[in-house]
Amino acid sequence: MDDNKDIETQSEENDGVNIESTEGSIDSVEASTHYFVDRTDLSPVRKSIEDIKDEIGKIIVGQEKMVELLLAAIFANGHVLIEGFPGVGKTLTAKILSRTIDANFSRIQFTPDLMPSDILGTSIFNYKTSEFEYKQGPIFSNIVLIDEINRSPAKTQAALFEVMEERQVTMDGTKYKMSDPFLIVATQNPIELEGTYRLPEAQMDRFLFKIKVDYPELDSEVELLRRAHTGSGADSVDQIQKILSPDQIANHRSLTTKVIVEEKLMRYIAEIVNKTRNFKDIEIGASPRGSLAIMAAAKAIAVIRGRDFVTPDDIQYVVDPVLSHRVTIAPEREMEGVSPSKIITSLMKSVEVPR
Repeated sequence: MDDNKDIETQSEENDGVNIESTEGSIDSVEASTHYFVDRTDLSPVRKSIEDIKDEIGKIIVGQEKMVELLLAAIFANGHVLIEGFPGVGKTLTAKILSRTIDANFSRIQFTPDLMPSDILGTSIFNYKTSEFEYKQGPIFSNIVLIDEINRSPAKTQAALFEVMEERQVTMDGTKYKMSDPFLIVATQNPIELEGTYRLPEAQMDRFLFKIKVDYPELDSEVELLRRAHTGSGADSVDQIQKILSPDQIANHRSLTTKVIVEEKLMRYIAEIVNKTRNFKDIEIGASPRGSLAIMAAAKAIAVIRGRDFVTPDDIQYVVDPVLSHRVTIAPEREMEGVSPSKIITSLMKSVEVPR
């Protein structure tokens, strides 16, 4: 009986991290339920997330996973590629999300004749000063929506490499830093081939997520029709309220970096990514950048779900959107029409989940 009291006392003195209820023998202590107490105050983040979801829900019906991953990208400081059929709300959701953030927003429509200078800006000769002056392009914004990114050729795509990775533009030997926050949300249509270009692998690797947006569920589409018929909900994006300031985003990101990831979960992430390099259906696996992206995304998802620690479920939730665009599947599997997502699902079954 004294042993049990000692165990209970030790558990209660564990800084409020893990409180175990003890009753009976030591065996029952090991099998007891663990109740976790947050070591980081996440209430400001939870409030922001709820408010943003409410604002987006005024216009967008369904697409909960897309919204959640977009929020995770903001907290993880990563760019997003959204792929989906026309009319499923890709561009509209990105615009609404930008309206909830009190920051600058720009939209770039990619076309086959778009030049790098149309994105980055160019140097213009000033006749008054007899000097060249750099005129910044639309990429100099906090949130940049690139619509139909795969409609521009490789030369234009290459103009995004530096700004996506290093968050700066080098022009005439001078470096121009992007203001924080800086987020690129790009969209593309998966079914149109004519007039489109395949994005370079190096560019794909710079996106934190590739979010695949499918058609809405039946009930969601019925709700969409009901709103259109009755005129309920917000009439335009202009009615969306601003929720987050740049300072709040910086604070939420700092909280995200404090999320705890146990050693065994880091190994789990590494094993998943390592498996992509020697899996039978994958020709080229993910780089270490993929491992870092999974961990950052899992920490952001944990925060969104109200926890200051990562679980295996968080990792499994983000593996597909993080890795599906970072692996190259074997040609024979590609000819069979097998998607990277299906292969990644099969791969995950071969990696043991930590307990």
